[in-house]
Amino acid sequence: MFTKAIQASYVTKLYKRCVRSILPALFVLCIGGKARAQEMNLAGYDHTVLHFGFIIAINSTNFVVQPVANLGSHFGDSLKSISSQPETGFNLGIVAEAKIGKYLKLRFVPDLSFATRDLAYSFAGKDTFVIDKQVQSTFLDFPLDLKLISKRLNNLQVYVIAGGKYITDLASQSKVDQNLAGPNATVRLIRNDYAYEAGGGLQFFLPYFKFGIELKLSQGLRNLIIPDNTIYTQSIQTLKSKVFLISLCFEG
Repeated sequence: MFTKAIQASYVTKLYKRCVRSILPALFVLCIGGKARAQEMNLAGYDHTVLHFGFIIAINSTNFVVQPVANLGSHFGDSLKSISSQPETGFNLGIVAEAKIGKYLKLRFVPDLSFATRDLAYSFAGKDTFVIDKQVQSTFLDFPLDLKLISKRLNNLQVYVIAGGKYITDLASQSKVDQNLAGPNATVRLIRNDYAYEAGGGLQFFLPYFKFGIELKLSQGLRNLIIPDNTIYTQSIQTLKSKVFLISLCFEG
């Protein structure tokens, strides 16, 4: 728990430093570009069919948990509840964007995502206690989205996106033998998932590149739980992934 707290604190501090250092500088660049007689940066940008770039993102990853019906009656009234706590991670990815209409684009952003989620099992008997099961994942995400953009207002554009993605967990423990784990049994999840996602953002046209700030919510579609002979999986009917993502996008 102590190590986990240090890791979470480090990621949070790193995120705050990025926001405090990068965003003000980019804001100044945007204002500076506007101040130069409303000069139109990258005037021919939207006439080009293909654009490429990269993203840096912070994710908040969680589970949507549905315990089995009448949870207490299945486990001698000892297991009272199951809850999920979101954790903070980060993403690194590349951007490929293709123009398919005047205000419509097709966007492919494969990325590598590092995520951690916690499942808290609350037990009650002579004593009340909580057992935490941490699930760490390293995802390869392959999202394909439609991006609807607005007309440019000088060097500013707003947009909304919607689409789906395929996800594979490189750190999946789906093949771990739980019979050998004993009290250290893990919550095993299937390796592959599918999700739908939606969001929106702002993009600023700077003199040499386009910078965007994007918010996106992703909801997994598959039940990830692998049932085995432990209370940690027998007590869960469905377990799905949910991710909130804040991205900084840089495109040329």
